[in-house]
Amino acid sequence: MAMRPSRVALVLAMVPAILSAAVSCVPAPSERPHPAEDAPLPGVDTKDLTPRERHEFSEYVRALPAPCASVAVSLGPCLAQQRPCSACAPAAQFVAQLVREGMAREQVETRYSRRYDPASAKTIPLEGSPSRGPVGARVVVVEFADFECPFCQKMAGTLDEMWEKRKADVRFVYKFMPLPAHPHGEMAARAAIAADMQSKFWAMHHELFSHPHNLEPPEIERYAESIGLNMDRFRADAQSAEATARIEADRKLADTLGVKGTPTLFVDGRECEVPAEITTWVDDELAEGKR
Repeated sequence: MAMRPSRVALVLAMVPAILSAAVSCVPAPSERPHPAEDAPLPGVDTKDLTPRERHEFSEYVRALPAPCASVAVSLGPCLAQQRPCSACAPAAQFVAQLVREGMAREQVETRYSRRYDPASAKTIPLEGSPSRGPVGARVVVVEFADFECPFCQKMAGTLDEMWEKRKADVRFVYKFMPLPAHPHGEMAARAAIAADMQSKFWAMHHELFSHPHNLEPPEIERYAESIGLNMDRFRADAQSAEATARIEADRKLADTLGVKGTPTLFVDGRECEVPAEITTWVDDELAEGKR
């Protein structure tokens, strides 16, 4: 007489079919349908985002306020309705880039606020600081820097190129922030201030950043001679009380603004947390106009 299979055997026999059904009922992440709210937005390239990233992006643009002062809606609806707001598309592209970089929600919200929230802009006094570009420029970039800082040295060429190509529309302002860790930082700052007193700051700025490993006093004096400074006046001005006061004033301002290191850049009063993004920031500001 044939034996009836046990319950355990019956269950085990059914496992492959159960697993097959389970797998076939759950689409792979790339095959899952996109919710309607994840639809593309005009002027924003999100083709390279994964479905998960695209959904995150959609959540952000529905929640984050549009940067246009005259538009009381969130970023997504402003774009979807194609309102006449020049700031929204760059802002959405910025959010998409943060999503690509895997930023956490808190990071995305903080960086978006610092860049696009009008309340995040800080008032930075410019009078008395070396600057180049028109006083009434459409965009103002302020740098807190140390001539001996290797990161400032690497950024110097980028900042020069950024300004040279936009000099009619951008004012670039330098603030002195020599750091205690750099033994030649303050003497280089004093040399630049002394050069500024003879209207040669940017020439000295170029010399100091072009010779990052040669900032000893004899080398600095050679730079001063090469740009045509009156050397007796240069030496006196570099050690003057005015030079000391200017350095201390910029350091105090840096503390007030919460500057932690160098280089620190501000675009129209908003801190640019990633200095390498400065050119994009400036171009976005020029394209958007004043908000």
